[in-house]
Amino acid sequence: MTNLRTFTMVIFSLALLASWNNPALAQLARLNVGYSAISGDQLPAWVAKEAGIFEKNGLDVQLIFFTGGTTAVMALVSADTPISQVAGSAVVNSVLAGSDSVMIAAGVTSLNYYLMGRPDIKTPEQLKGGSVAISRFGSSSDFIARYALSKVGLTPGKDVTIVQIGSTPARMDATLAGRVQATVINPPASIIAEKRGMTILADLPKLGLVYQHTGAATTRRFLREHPDTIRRYVKSQVEAVHRIYTDKETSLKALSKYFGRGVERDVLEKTWENLLSESVLPKKQYPSLEGLKTILASDPKAKAAKPEDFADLSFIRELDQSGYIDGLYKKR
Repeated sequence: MTNLRTFTMVIFSLALLASWNNPALAQLARLNVGYSAISGDQLPAWVAKEAGIFEKNGLDVQLIFFTGGTTAVMALVSADTPISQVAGSAVVNSVLAGSDSVMIAAGVTSLNYYLMGRPDIKTPEQLKGGSVAISRFGSSSDFIARYALSKVGLTPGKDVTIVQIGSTPARMDATLAGRVQATVINPPASIIAEKRGMTILADLPKLGLVYQHTGAATTRRFLREHPDTIRRYVKSQVEAVHRIYTDKETSLKALSKYFGRGVERDVLEKTWENLLSESVLPKKQYPSLEGLKTILASDPKAKAAKPEDFADLSFIRELDQSGYIDGLYKKR
């Protein structure tokens, strides 16, 4: 009887150890995750979901779409979606307003956006007296529109009116319908817009600005209370980025599903190709402190703030120092 009991305890202990080492054997932790745009910037979350990476790391993730980073961060702070894929500007604005939101993985660290006008507008000067569409005030598209307009010699609020429209497709449709004169969009919308005759008035990627764009964010409270969930999510993000770099077809399949029907393959391929750069989608997913500094420099209310106030690098650093990330790319 004693031997049987001992044997049973050994088997139980081995099973428990196996579940720790392989989260897929344990019960999946259900997690609502927000994302704030229908654009290529969201591909890490989409690939992690569609390729089963979240499940492999013990997470049952439900992806929830919000039209704009401001709305997504509100849901993040309220804990409706305790992790969200949002831009650094939305996190910065939220923290300055008193929240405890924080970036935990970089995602995209470049402005892969274009200021694009309707077909009859050929120069930035033609925007004077008109309007430019963004998603929501305080969002990444708001920052990008103001930055782009300043670079082409126009003053937002004086020369050009900033108008809240909503999602990327809605902004593009509003521009083509003539309800606004221009908008800021990124792939695939920018590729589709150019095919439909819209003109590029400012090419932000060529400006070389380091910017913390769409990455993974949570709240410091959730981070403290659920560090293992955050650890698994960051690991999933890193593995999804690796999959994007090494598996074209899986990436295109995810893009096609979330963009919706009717997006041509060449548009999907260009969207994917635009991400394949360390300056855009870093393999080591450290939130960009330089990119956050860019955002802070544009806000007079943030003079005393430091980039470190808005990011927690500890989870990605843990993965990096273990050699796990380097190991992923050495397997090729």
